[in-house]
Amino acid sequence: MCAMMSRKDILSLSMNEEHSLFSACMETGLKVFNLEPLMVKTNLEDPKELGSIAICQLLHRTNLMALVAGGSNQRYSERSVLIWDDSLKKFVLELTFSTPVISVRTRRDRIIVVERHGIHCFSFPNSPQKLFTIETRDNRFGLCEVSPYISSEKQLLVFPGHKIGSVHLLDLNHTEPGRSSPPINIAAHQSEIACLALNKSATLVATASLKGTLIRVFDTQRRTQVVELRRGADPALLYCIAFSHDSDFLVVSSDKGTVHIFALRDTHLNRRSTFSSMGFAHQYVDSQWALAKFTIAAECACICAFGQNNSVYAICVDGSFHKYNFSADGSCIRDSYDIYLDVPEDDEY
Repeated sequence: MCAMMSRKDILSLSMNEEHSLFSACMETGLKVFNLEPLMVKTNLEDPKELGSIAICQLLHRTNLMALVAGGSNQRYSERSVLIWDDSLKKFVLELTFSTPVISVRTRRDRIIVVERHGIHCFSFPNSPQKLFTIETRDNRFGLCEVSPYISSEKQLLVFPGHKIGSVHLLDLNHTEPGRSSPPINIAAHQSEIACLALNKSATLVATASLKGTLIRVFDTQRRTQVVELRRGADPALLYCIAFSHDSDFLVVSSDKGTVHIFALRDTHLNRRSTFSSMGFAHQYVDSQWALAKFTIAAECACICAFGQNNSVYAICVDGSFHKYNFSADGSCIRDSYDIYLDVPEDDEY
C-alpha cells in the first residue's frame, strides 16, 4: 500500500477469499464492509478498545479475523497477531513473534504469518501448532499467498524466492510439524518481486516486479509462463493483482491511477500494439495490453476484485469505492461510486 495517509488515516485495505467483504484498518480501529450491497458489516472503530490497526485478514465470511496493531495509537504490539472473534466480541488467540509482523494469511486450517525475513505456518484455529518456519530474503512488502480452499486439489504457499525476481511454490500437502518439503522455484523477473497473486484453484500465479511494466502469469504445475501482459511502458508501483473467480480475467492497479483489466482465457481480446500492424520492429510489438481500463485517483493505493457479470471493484485508501462494468469489446462504464466510510451499517437497512 502507499505510504500516504488519507481520509480518517486508513492504514490498509484487504478482502476476504470470496471477494465479498473488505476491511479498512484505521488509526481509529477497524471497519468491515459487505460489497453487494455496500454496507458496514462490522464496526470496531473504537480507539480506546482496539487502538490503531495496521493489518486485518478476514477468514472467508466467518466471525474470525486476524489483526495486527500499527499506526500512531497502538494498544497492542506490532509483533503479535491477535485473533478477534466477532460473535464473542473479544480476542480469542494471540501469537507473538520476535520482529514486527508484515502480513498475515488465513484459511480454515492454517494461519500464515510473514515477518520481513521469515514465514511461519500454524495449524488453525483450534490449539494452533507451529507446522514450519521458512527463512526468506528481505520481504519488505510481506508478499505471500496461499490457496484459499482446503478442498482444492492443489495446496500451495507462494512467496518471493531467495534469488532476485524468483517465486517459490511450497506444496502444503507435504508439510508436517517441524518439517516441510523443499519449495519449487520459478524465475519470474530480473528485479525484485513487488506484487503477486494466486488464483482460487492455485493453478496459476501472477507476478510483477518493482519495474511494474509487465505482469507474468505462470502455470504452477508445469512452472511455465502462460502469458505476459503489459501494464504500460513507464515504471509503476503495483498495488494489487487479482484473478477473476473463473480465472478468465486479471485486474491490476498501480500508482499511475489506472486500473487495467486483462483477458486470460481469450487472450485475443487483449489489445496489441499499433506498431505490429505497421510492420515496425519494436519492443512492444508482441505485447498484450489491457482489454479495458478505468481511472481512479493517481498515486492512491487501492485493492481490486471482480464481481458478477464482468464487473470490477476498486476500493481506495482515500475512502472511495468504484464499480465498473466491462465488455469484450473493451468498453468500461462506471456502475457506481461511493464514499464507503459514509455508508450505513447493516442493521440500518
